[in-house]
Amino acid sequence: MSALTLLANTDCHINAGCAFPAPGLHSFEFKPLFTVGGYEFTKPSLIAVICMVIVVGFFWAAFSKPKLVPGKLQLIGEIGYQFVARSIATEVIGRKGKQYVPFLMSIFFFVWLMNIMAIVPLAQFPSTSRFAYPVALAALVFVTYMFLTFKTHGFRGGVKNLVWISGLPKPLVPLMVLLEFIQNVISRPFTLAVRLWANMFAYHMLIVMFSIAAWYLVTPSFLAAAAGGSFLLAVGMTAFEVLIQFLQAYIFTLLAAIYISGALEEAH
Repeated sequence: MSALTLLANTDCHINAGCAFPAPGLHSFEFKPLFTVGGYEFTKPSLIAVICMVIVVGFFWAAFSKPKLVPGKLQLIGEIGYQFVARSIATEVIGRKGKQYVPFLMSIFFFVWLMNIMAIVPLAQFPSTSRFAYPVALAALVFVTYMFLTFKTHGFRGGVKNLVWISGLPKPLVPLMVLLEFIQNVISRPFTLAVRLWANMFAYHMLIVMFSIAAWYLVTPSFLAAAAGGSFLLAVGMTAFEVLIQFLQAYIFTLLAAIYISGALEEAH
């Protein structure tokens, strides 16, 4: 739940004798807004759908009728495309990375836009702070990684790519096979999802906490200074979150490119 929504639902101040309405997991719970085909849409799911429509709609409008001299939309789209293509796909995967640019670009802008929704008026909530969304995105990346691994190397070569390290002493082989399996098959999708979720969850929680604290401490007494300090911290955290939103989208996409690169390489 956004900080403004929480503030609008409480008149609690410190001089009123009420306890501090601390944010918690309940701040991330939302009642269904409406139901479509048996699926209940909450605020996070609606935001995710809106972000998807914006990303698809923007790039469709930008590249549906490309021109030699690009217009504003096409120019912005080309800048975004070149950023992902050069800074992530080509840099990490190499020449083979060009065919994966649309996939990586879709992930980057979708994640970034969902993160940005944390500071957009009325939305004020990052869908990526709900664990299901990073898990779904990580699952998509992991399925792509496994598909490319076995498509490129076949079944035997794919298994070797996932768990085998050449040149090891025989006594260490079983241990290293187990460790490689845990790292490549279990740890990768888990850490990919947790990294995005934990950062967005933590920063949104901090902003909500400092915003509520500023409202709670507003009094005619000296505590007004504390309220002002809490408010400035909330503003500062919001400004810093803008950077975090971009970095988390970039890191998520970069790791996806690293996994794709690993799937295309020969076993080590």
